[in-house]
Amino acid sequence: MSTSEYDYESLGLIAGLEIHQQLDTATKLFCDSPTTIREPDEADRTLTRYLHPTKSELGELDDAALEESRVDREFEYLAYDTTCLVEEDDEPPTEIDSEALSVAMQIASLLDMSVVDQVHVMRKLVIDGSNTSGFQRTVLLGQEGQIETSDGPVSIVDLMLEEESAQRVEERDEGVLYSLDRLGIPLVEIGTGPDITSPQQAKEAAQEIGMLLRSTGAVKRGLGTIRQDVNVSIADGARVEIKGVQDLATIDELVEFEVQRQAELVEIATELTESGASVGETVDVTDIFEDTDSGVIGGALSSGGSVMAVPLFEFDGDVGREIQPDRRLGTEFSDHAKRHGAGGIFHTDELPAYGVTAEEVTALRDKVGAGNDDAVAIVAAETETAELSIEAVKARAETALEGVPEETRGANDDGTTRYLRPLPGAARMYPETDVPPVEPDPSEVPTPELLTEKVDRYQDELGLDAGLAEQVAFGRRMPLFEDAIAAGIDATLAATVLESTLTELRRDGVSVETLTEDHLLSVLFLVDDGELAREGLNDVLAELASNPDLTAEEAIEEAGLAGVGDDEVREIIAGVVERNAEQVADEGMAAFSGLMGECMAELRGKADGETVSSVLREEIGKRS
Repeated sequence: MSTSEYDYESLGLIAGLEIHQQLDTATKLFCDSPTTIREPDEADRTLTRYLHPTKSELGELDDAALEESRVDREFEYLAYDTTCLVEEDDEPPTEIDSEALSVAMQIASLLDMSVVDQVHVMRKLVIDGSNTSGFQRTVLLGQEGQIETSDGPVSIVDLMLEEESAQRVEERDEGVLYSLDRLGIPLVEIGTGPDITSPQQAKEAAQEIGMLLRSTGAVKRGLGTIRQDVNVSIADGARVEIKGVQDLATIDELVEFEVQRQAELVEIATELTESGASVGETVDVTDIFEDTDSGVIGGALSSGGSVMAVPLFEFDGDVGREIQPDRRLGTEFSDHAKRHGAGGIFHTDELPAYGVTAEEVTALRDKVGAGNDDAVAIVAAETETAELSIEAVKARAETALEGVPEETRGANDDGTTRYLRPLPGAARMYPETDVPPVEPDPSEVPTPELLTEKVDRYQDELGLDAGLAEQVAFGRRMPLFEDAIAAGIDATLAATVLESTLTELRRDGVSVETLTEDHLLSVLFLVDDGELAREGLNDVLAELASNPDLTAEEAIEEAGLAGVGDDEVREIIAGVVERNAEQVADEGMAAFSGLMGECMAELRGKADGETVSSVLREEIGKRS
């Protein structure tokens, strides 16, 4: 069934969002290190950690942490000249950053939330290596808010202020390489209630929250600075948390595909139950493939590995059944096998293929006792890996008999998802004893102007047209625009440069990301003061982008746009008119248009168009 054919109301779709947004503060949440992202080659040292789960105050182990711990991995971290002992987990954290707390309270106000009387820091157990300590520090700051969508209100259950995880740099056979530059950046997590009942409403709610966050002017922008987790379930399915959605535009498609997956899994479970399906015991079938032509299986065996199989009775045709675009039930099995180090699985719904012959398939079925209505899944890998992986496949196949498992899944670029781990539980949280409680005072924090309100103000008070006003208000340089107009720079000039000019330069291959706010403000001041012609803007900005250490004035010199006075401008224009004296005599002022282009080309941005136009008209008038 196409996702567009689903009746979400009758399926009982319920969804909720968790929005994670980095704050653009000067320092990190629990130390004084800067929040600047570094390049991996800037690292000056590394450190290594091995992480293990710990029990909660009640003596319980979290299921997600326990499964993660079964994968023995080494975690290496890139450290920089700005990395401190708190980030390395060699020193207790400082108090909560006051700037981050203030921004988070602004966000709470925009979400119509009540701020708690006292903030207590908690530790959230995380042993995937993304925190050197093995846990993430988090605080509950706000509760009971609400936003509006075209399909009705969506409640905001909680607002958390927490530290960002380390950036994953590289997956390795022995573990993961992380970078510590991102670890500890202040992050807000906003959780909605399970009030969302359609994919479109999920997208609209995410866009509304995103607009409110950007209205503070104090959140980081760019890829990876905001992530959405989406919780999805249908009436006969189960709650599934989808992690790491970075593009708001894909949220509706992601929900659609998860509904499809759960509906297909429910249907598969019903059919399997009605047919009396079951999962058999795992079997070592290495001997069947001793002379195989399969490169994957042969490669595993040549390294001393094994081939393990599990019979899936009455599963024939279901393992290869599509449950999301280009993903099948067998892909789900494969995800679980990969968690234990296998490269994937083969199954009889797709065999013979990949070098596996029909004779080998027949022998495989015979050895595990599978008939024509049954399926068989196999894993070829190093012996211990093969054994762990086939047990994971067996467990997932048994879950397929029940329907949809509760789990955490990762978002793929195409809107589909993959298995990550079980859903975490309450056993992963316990108090942080190194950071004292804080009593926040929201009355001292002003409520920011909404971006939608800025659009109206930019039109009404600054005279920008609707399109440019919206571009600036929703653009990543909105705070810089506000600084520019507060300093007296012409609003249209500032908006055009920050949105149109920089976009044009980027398309021309100029590295505009190297331009700092000081660069841009300096150039705007020079144009506004008449010291740089608008026509020279692009050349000066391109020069600064190539040589960021220059001042704006030095860039003007390097671009050859300095030192042109009124007399020299008039001399150059008079020379152009003189060279075209015959045309001027014949056409009079009608020659203006063609000569204007020639004058501007010769002056190369050394004078603004208004001045050139005025002088050119005077010089033509003298000769006609």
